[in-house]
Amino acid sequence: MPSAPEKVFRRLLDLMLKKNMDAVADLWAADGIAEFPFAVGDAPRRLEGREEVRDYLAGYPELLDMREAAALTVRPTEDTDTAVIEWTAEGRTVRTGERYRLDYVVVLTVREERITVYRDYWSPLAAARAAGRLPELIASLERDAVS
Repeated sequence: MPSAPEKVFRRLLDLMLKKNMDAVADLWAADGIAEFPFAVGDAPRRLEGREEVRDYLAGYPELLDMREAAALTVRPTEDTDTAVIEWTAEGRTVRTGERYRLDYVVVLTVREERITVYRDYWSPLAAARAAGRLPELIASLERDAVS
């Protein structure tokens, strides 16, 4: 039987494949957070609350056309509300039409079937390339270096 975090994550993937970003955001607890420890440049490192998550996800379908969650491994932890999830997204970049493949590691905590903590580890370079936004990422890094 899948754990609570696995059930919620599988639902999240299903909704992402359907491009229903509002429903993805609705999986968050009202005060749930999303953290991106590897984020650089203009990308946020932390989102607080469901509505910040909703705003962040709003433009996702215009960047990436995720078509498949190609690999999924769920690793339970001692805390039954938390799991470590390794997964791979495959699809096409909306801007260029090129295929992409992105690997993620997510530490997910849920309470009462809502996401309270979503800590997402991914490569900012690979994500920017997949979204067709590598020049923008480089420009934001150069701005950060100057300031």
